[in-house]
Amino acid sequence: MTHALNIIWNPSEGIDLGFFVIRFYSLMFVIAFGLGWYIMKNIFERENESLEKLDSLFIWIVLSTLIGARLGHVLFYDWEYYRNHLLEIFLPFRFTPNFEFTGYQGLASHGAAISIIIAMYYFSKKILKRPLLWILDRIVIPVSSGAIFVRMGNFFNSEIVGKETESSFGIKFVRDYFTPKDAVNATHLATPKEAYHAIATDPKYTELLLQVPAKHPAQLYEAFCYIFVFAILFFLYWKTNAREKSGYLFGLFLVLLFVVRFIVEYVKESQGGFESALGLFSTGQWLSIPFILIGLYFVFTAEKPVHL
Repeated sequence: MTHALNIIWNPSEGIDLGFFVIRFYSLMFVIAFGLGWYIMKNIFERENESLEKLDSLFIWIVLSTLIGARLGHVLFYDWEYYRNHLLEIFLPFRFTPNFEFTGYQGLASHGAAISIIIAMYYFSKKILKRPLLWILDRIVIPVSSGAIFVRMGNFFNSEIVGKETESSFGIKFVRDYFTPKDAVNATHLATPKEAYHAIATDPKYTELLLQVPAKHPAQLYEAFCYIFVFAILFFLYWKTNAREKSGYLFGLFLVLLFVVRFIVEYVKESQGGFESALGLFSTGQWLSIPFILIGLYFVFTAEKPVHL
């Protein structure tokens, strides 16, 4: 049964400037990194840290996020495919069965988290000249804000959708159900853009639209929860002495963010990976457990530095 309030989701690819299309997914990443830079600028100013180091930090974060997220997807979720298509890991093309531009399909937040931690180790030693936990306790604030916009980008891309639902929260993700080729074949229209628009809006194709099941907007659930993760960390840093407890904010970030991820996984469609081999939990849940445990360790062992 389809609820009358179910939203039909078929967004455009982005903002068409005529000569160039700003894709919403890319725009969300730009906002995430831009807001993160601004937040860290305020933190550096408060801590009397050189803003020259902020530019280096920005480069390290951008590169580590993108590389780590990409490798995380490849290794955790789709290694069986990429082990035989190694060039496609870092090239936005598919070579078989036909050459095709695909973009970079697949980014994993767990991989990004690992990569950022590794990058911050080198950044703290080589450039910042401060303890690793000092930068980790502060970088988690802009990272948590960025997570909000990344999930919004997933929503615009109609990816990482939830399981089918009959509730009023369900959304019909037209682009998730019909591939571009399927949409064109079903409507006999010239382009995927025309086909998707027709399925979503033209009464002539109501039967096709009825085939699209309503699913949980898992991306929005996560984005909404991450707002509170960001707000908690932001408040604790600026309004309390939590920043003085080495490792506390970093540990709390790991606990809050990955508990949210663990819970939302229950309404997500399977993303693949090794869950079929282990059972009980999804791949995303299995990957979240170590982060939660590590976070709890830092929360309960965090101590204020001794000032002599």
